[in-house]
Amino acid sequence: MAALESRWPAFLELVRQPDAIEPMFGFVAGLIGEAIGSKLTTATLFDVPAGRLRRVYTENAAAYAVGGYKPIPANRWTDTLIGRQQIYTALSIEAIAEDFFDWELIRSLGCESIANLPIVAGGRTIGAFNLLHDAGHYTPDRLARVPDVMPFATLAYLALLQAESPRAAA
Repeated sequence: MAALESRWPAFLELVRQPDAIEPMFGFVAGLIGEAIGSKLTTATLFDVPAGRLRRVYTENAAAYAVGGYKPIPANRWTDTLIGRQQIYTALSIEAIAEDFFDWELIRSLGCESIANLPIVAGGRTIGAFNLLHDAGHYTPDRLARVPDVMPFATLAYLALLQAESPRAAA
C-alpha cells in the first residue's frame, strides 16, 4: 500500500523517542485500521519459554486492560499463531468461542470476527496485534494487506523489547 510509505518519517520519529511505546502502538493500530479494518485493536507480548503473555496496548482499557501476565493457552490459536507463525482468524462468534473463553465479552463489544497477526523476529513469535470486527470481516482479500503494516508492527515490538531490556536503561 503505497500510502503507508509516506508514514515512515512520523513513525520513525516515534521510535526514536523515549517513553513512546503507547503512541507507537497506537500509530500501528491506526495503520491497521486503515489498511485492514478493526473495531478494537490490542497487542500482546509473548514469553513463550515461560508460557505466558501480557497485553501491552489496548484501544479499550475497560474491556481489555494493559498489563498482568496470563498463561498462553494450549489450543488452535496457539498452534496457528505461535507454532506455525500464521495469522489466526475466526469469522463468527461460534468459531471464536472454540478458542476464546471471553467470547461473550467479544460479542458484547459488537464484534464477531477476529484476526491475530503474529509478530515474528529472530525465528520466534514475540507478540501479536489482535483485531476484532463484525462477523466475516477478516476475509483473504482484507488480510492480503497485512504485509503492508507488518514492518511497522515488527519495529514497534522491537522498540518495546529494547525499552524493556535491562541494558536499555544503561
